[in-house]
Amino acid sequence: MSETISITLTPELAKWIESTARRTKRPRARIVREQLEIARALEKRPWMRWAGVVKDSPPDLSSRKGFSRE
Repeated sequence: MSETISITLTPELAKWIESTARRTKRPRARIVREQLEIARALEKRPWMRWAGVVKDSPPDLSSRKGFSRE
């Protein structure tokens, strides 16, 4: 059984959802549900929100100075 909710969006969020829906050809409600699922998954693993945000890190850790096998 599903539950319906009503929310008020900022103009920026409404514009983002609308443009994403047009670009991906998916309903706005599906986009909102998917984003809520992502938020729920991150809640279970809070450290994941930092994944990929380390500034100035090499794309491949094996290329770091001092870690080469050569």
